[in-house]
Amino acid sequence: MTATIEFLFDFASPNVYLAYRALPPILQRTGATLEITPCLLGGIFKASNNQSPVVAFAPVKGKVEYEMLEIRRFVTRNRIDKFRLNPHFPVNTLMLMRGLVGAQERGYEAKYLEMGLKGMWEEGLKLDDPEVLAVAIDAAELDSVSLMALAQTEAIKQKLADYTAKAVERGVFGLPAFFVGKEMFWGKERLGQVEEALQAVGAGPAEA
Repeated sequence: MTATIEFLFDFASPNVYLAYRALPPILQRTGATLEITPCLLGGIFKASNNQSPVVAFAPVKGKVEYEMLEIRRFVTRNRIDKFRLNPHFPVNTLMLMRGLVGAQERGYEAKYLEMGLKGMWEEGLKLDDPEVLAVAIDAAELDSVSLMALAQTEAIKQKLADYTAKAVERGVFGLPAFFVGKEMFWGKERLGQVEEALQAVGAGPAEA
């Protein structure tokens, strides 16, 4: 039986980027498939009365600094050597995420994901600037004109809003979040638990 990891995803979070980059060995070991569900992190925060760690932990002495230390440890442990904090952080990813929904519909999700992840967390691009985003899309050998037009349609806007609302209904309060069946796991530090859950539902080592 092939198990599935559903990854609730927004380019806005560095931890989403790090989790995505750390997933391939788990997928290889278990033979599981990956399903990306686009969501707006800001919308999830608002609906669940949550805040980003930078805001929530700002009054706590040493907490933000420790979070940065944990990021460095995760990067080192998983050999994610291209990661860089985006100098424009926080970046509004509304258009970027609508583009992802459109890319999924057009059948080029993988290329679009790489464009957004690299742009946000490797190249430090300000991807909430429409001109910068268009250049990045074209550089990924995708059509920025048609894709950005699609991203502005009511159908795509509503689909992203619905994904976000459904995530909150399922108990999601932050990203990255993962589902294996009905079981939810939150945070990049839970990837070990995600792998255990895959094994529990019957996923095993991929065939040689």
